[in-house]
Amino acid sequence: MLALLHTSPVHVPVFDALRDEDHPGLTLRHLVHEDLLARAGEDGPEAVAPAVAAVLSGAVAQGATVVLCTCSTIGAVAEASAADLGVPVLRVDRPMAAAAAERRRIVVVAAVHSTLEPTAALIREEAVDRIVELRTLLVEGAWERFEAGDRDGYLDAVAA
Repeated sequence: MLALLHTSPVHVPVFDALRDEDHPGLTLRHLVHEDLLARAGEDGPEAVAPAVAAVLSGAVAQGATVVLCTCSTIGAVAEASAADLGVPVLRVDRPMAAAAAERRRIVVVAAVHSTLEPTAALIREEAVDRIVELRTLLVEGAWERFEAGDRDGYLDAVAA
């Protein structure tokens, strides 16, 4: 079973649709913890590390053999818990960061302020010893549109 750690319920139908498209029949267990994003935004991602570890430990105890963290803000703390859990803990944003790190100039565009530094850190990690020019840009109001289910408004704000 694949457990997915989300910080917004908006992600659940997105990942269900992806599963249905590519892997129908795969059992997903959605763990939605909006409080983790709120607390990480206020106190930093490391402040929620014990709570993230507890949520993931519970998922493993209930049969999860792999965990996917869909939140860039808490992705690093989720990933760091893998050694103690004994199952792979993946970050949904790692493939994006690896692809971005192949470029010299990178702009991280984010809808939530708390994701800027964790995403930039992940890109720097993926860049290894390559020199990258990295800047960040916060799209004000985009996250609120996303959470409200206004996908088009969210995408329009990010594109603008």
